[in-house]
Parts: sequence; structure tokens; C-alpha cells
Amino acid sequence: MNGTVVTFFIIKGISDIPILQTLTFLLVLLIYVIILGGNLTIFIVVCLDPHLHTPMYFFLCNLSILDISSSTVTLHKTLSSFLSGDKAGDKTVSVQSCLTQMFIFTSLVCNELLILTAMSYDRCVAICNPLRYSSIMSRGVCSALAVVCWALGFVESVPHLILISRFTCYHSKEINHFFCDIVPLVKLSCDDTSLSDFLMFICGLFLATLPFLLTFIPYIFIIRTIMRIRSSTGKHKAFYTCSSHLTVVVLLYVTLVYQYLRPASMDTLDSNKLFSLFNTAAVPMLNPLIYSLKNKDVKSALKRRWFRMIT
Repeated sequence: MNGTVVTFFIIKGISDIPILQTLTFLLVLLIYVIILGGNLTIFIVVCLDPHLHTPMYFFLCNLSILDISSSTVTLHKTLSSFLSGDKAGDKTVSVQSCLTQMFIFTSLVCNELLILTAMSYDRCVAICNPLRYSSIMSRGVCSALAVVCWALGFVESVPHLILISRFTCYHSKEINHFFCDIVPLVKLSCDDTSLSDFLMFICGLFLATLPFLLTFIPYIFIIRTIMRIRSSTGKHKAFYTCSSHLTVVVLLYVTLVYQYLRPASMDTLDSNKLFSLFNTAAVPMLNPLIYSLKNKDVKSALKRRWFRMIT
């Protein structure tokens, strides 16, 4: 098929309708500010408050870092292109920068799924084996889990980077997306993409099943333990302990399933852009709200910090 060798791409953005450009910029800017504010608040409060120096909040800090990083990597081009002007050249990105962005974003998504899996096991130990919780989830164990999660996330993205970096031509320089994601890059290539398609399917299946199972299997033991609790107050407290994490997990997995595993008839670049926007903007924005509004410890820590600031 006809194609051309490219040295740069043009990022089309969230919307190419001129009248919506300002509105889109303001909306994205507002979302990004909320993401930074919310996640930085969680991170700072957890670091400063000794009551929150527990494994659960250690992993929550990792989640906040991931949310800030993924939103920064994906949304910065939308914001910078508007500030620099309306010319097509202001939306350009080199091939190397595009591949770097794709690699980092893919790695961060994998990291987040794995961190949520580690948080699931933390909740399982806390509820099913509370007397040994401190010894099982020691600082060394938590640090090792976090390192493994971050390392595996970046390792998983390397094959995608290698295959896509070998593409020699593309149908167009314009990427119908607001950042460099795997799917639009593969669809834009005029090379044989069968191996990349197969790799995306295998990795998508792997990320949709293995972390999913490893995340939800502990909840089988958690539910079984909670059902054995005789008092309704104890049951409510145990369920409340897991509710924030479970809400975040369901929200993220539902978004990713619709984005990468929906039927081919629904798989269009515009719909993929919409789901990507929700995944990269809405989810990181909601995470700190979910953990602060549904978590008594975080709310108490926020009140203590606020009280110390005004006194």
C-alpha cells in the first residue's frame, strides 16, 4: 500500500472544531489542575502524617504518582499546542518523542494495574490475617512489591516499542488522537502490522485476565472472612476498608475493557480517543476523590493538616 517515510507526526488533538478549541483547552486545564491538586494532596498528606505510614497508604502514594505521571504524559501536548498557537506545526511531535510517549504511557498503565493488585493483597492480609499483618506486610515486602510492579510495567512495554519503532512508513503524518498511543500508530502504519496486532491482543488478554484475577481472587477470601464476622458493625467496618480500593479497580478495568477489548464493530479511532480521554483524565481525577471521600483516615489526616496550617 502507498505510504511515506515520516520524521514527525501531527497530533490532531481532542477536537479539530475551531469553535471548541478554547472550551477544550479550559476543560483539559481544569481537569489537569484537579488531578495535580488531588493527587499531590494525597501524596503530601500521607508522607507528613505518621498515622498514614502503613502499607495501604504506601501503595496509595504510588498510585498518586502514577496518576500524575500518566495525565502529564498524555495531556501536556493538548495544553502546549493551544498555548503555542493554532498552526499545524505547533502540534507536531518527532517520531522519537512519539515513541517515547507511547512507551511511558503504556508502562504507566501496566504499573497501575499491578499496584492495584498489590493493594488487593494488602487488604486481604489486613482483613484475613490481622494479627500477622505488620510482619507479613513489612516495609521491606512493600518496597519489594512496588519495585517489582514498576519494573514489570516497563518491561511489558518494551516489545511494543521495538516492533513499532521498526515501522518504515505511514499512510499519513496526522495521528487522530491527542497523544501517541499504540492503537492509532499501528493503524496508521502501511507496513505489515500482523505481529504488532497479535502482540497487542496477547498483552491485552494478559493484562485483562491475569492482573484482574490476581486482584479479585483475594476478595474471595476477604468476603469469606467478612461473612464469618458476627457483628454487623464489624462487617460494615471490614467492607468499608475495601470499598475505596474496589471502586477504583472497577472504574479502571471497566474503562480499559471498553477501550481495548470492545468488539471490532465499535473500534473506531474517535471512540478510542474518547475512552482514552476518560482513562487518562477522568480516572486520575476521581481516584483521590474516592480515597478522600470514602476513607476516614485520609479525611482525618486532611483535617489535622488543615488545622495545623490555620493555627
